[in-house]
Amino acid sequence: MSVAFSDTARRELEEILSRYPNKEAAILPALHLAQREFGYVSDEAIVHVAELLGFTPARIEGVASFYTMYNRKPVGRYHLQICRNLSCSLLGAEHLIEHVSKKLRINPGETTPDGKFTLSKVECLGSCGTAPVMQVNDDYHENLTEEKIDSLLDRLP
Repeated sequence: MSVAFSDTARRELEEILSRYPNKEAAILPALHLAQREFGYVSDEAIVHVAELLGFTPARIEGVASFYTMYNRKPVGRYHLQICRNLSCSLLGAEHLIEHVSKKLRINPGETTPDGKFTLSKVECLGSCGTAPVMQVNDDYHENLTEEKIDSLLDRLP
């Protein structure tokens, strides 16, 4: 299966490339664009970005696999990413991951059967001062407790 950017995404990629004198610097924003365009960074998207930027798919795969912000498989409508780095772990992140897992009846790395939620454990969300923290899609939720998580999940349509 082959994928290709829409005309709008293609124009956006051209604009991205105009900001960087070195195409290698454009790999991260090009992968963000691919994820937004296709919903996740598939193997086909890796090949497409590699072709557009003039790199091998292995080079693009190396970048995409290094960063946890790139989803390598489809995720639910709400991607719940719970930080489990030092500050968050010390303040109960592992317990909160277990709580969400039980509440949604999925393990980290899985998506609910209705496609609504995907639960992921991540290494750092850069919000140590407000730990424990969870990112829901692009929004941060900080100083979490079981009650705060339950309330948040119950409010999501």
